[in-house]
Amino acid sequence: MTQLTTLARSGAGTPVAPMSRLTRRAKAAIVVQFILKEGANVPLTALPEDLQIQLTQLLGEMRYIDRATMHAVIAEFSEELDSIGLSFPGDIAGALSALDGKISAQTAARLRKEAGVRQIGDPWQRLAALPVARLQTFVTSESTQVAAVMVSKLDVSKAADLLSTLPGDVARRITYAMSMTDAVTPDAVERIGLSLAAQLDAEPPKAFRAQPSERVGAILNFSRATTRDQLLTALDEEDKGFAEQVRKSIFTFAHIADRMTAIDVPKITRDVDQETLAKVISGAIDDVDRRSVEFILSNISKRLSDGLREMSEDMGAVTPKDAEAAMNTVVRAIRALADSGEIVLEMPTDTED
Repeated sequence: MTQLTTLARSGAGTPVAPMSRLTRRAKAAIVVQFILKEGANVPLTALPEDLQIQLTQLLGEMRYIDRATMHAVIAEFSEELDSIGLSFPGDIAGALSALDGKISAQTAARLRKEAGVRQIGDPWQRLAALPVARLQTFVTSESTQVAAVMVSKLDVSKAADLLSTLPGDVARRITYAMSMTDAVTPDAVERIGLSLAAQLDAEPPKAFRAQPSERVGAILNFSRATTRDQLLTALDEEDKGFAEQVRKSIFTFAHIADRMTAIDVPKITRDVDQETLAKVISGAIDDVDRRSVEFILSNISKRLSDGLREMSEDMGAVTPKDAEAAMNTVVRAIRALADSGEIVLEMPTDTED
């Protein structure tokens, strides 16, 4: 693409001519036409708009070239590509994109602000990647018409999740407004997306990526059950809403049967050794823990299930401390699978403890 940009930027003249008289823009048009004819995708949207226009006009003006000229142009283009040792982004926006995740968020935000550069890329892709809770803030702060456009651009399942979290009257107004989006132009949709994305760019960088409730929940996941219950009771007295969010972020051994799908259970045995699983079976005393044990055993192979039961019987009783450590190992493995995207845990319901 860098070479196509260079070819398109320089030269002028008639597009149909012998190789010696072809302009670099004409050569760029020949290369593009050749690539398109071969069925490859050419990301011409990466070119500046004026060059896209010139290239399109040039393709419309040209008629044909002989085979020898075509081969010569392609050979010259290939030689130029082969001679390139290293290419650079060419502007601050490209450099920030290339260094995304390699430099601190504070440095990137400062450079973007000083250079007047917005976050590049499709704004709607950035917005679609946001959690539903963050999208809710846009719905509540923007007009119904803007919210209708935003919901229309989201993935169907995510749009449904978002609408389900809104008050009924708000969801009805947005869905009705969606019926009037037929006349919205692509330029208007792009401006709305850029405006919403600009609000994201204007937000100061956060020290923590996870929400407070998720961070507290992650800590309580591996706390002793008595400690976890005491802290949740105290949180209920201080801030019942926050305590409820923390409960939804907690995933313990007792939640396996309710929040894990049966088809994903065999993946536990891949990451957790059999001795640990046998300790879990022997140490499960509470009804909720026994329910999770039976859920695991009923969704793995019968041979492995029988082997684990025999191993636990031979092992005998295990101390509560060892049993809790073994259960935490299982929970940690499931959490790792969920964080990597290999499995998806069901969200807890409002009635779930």
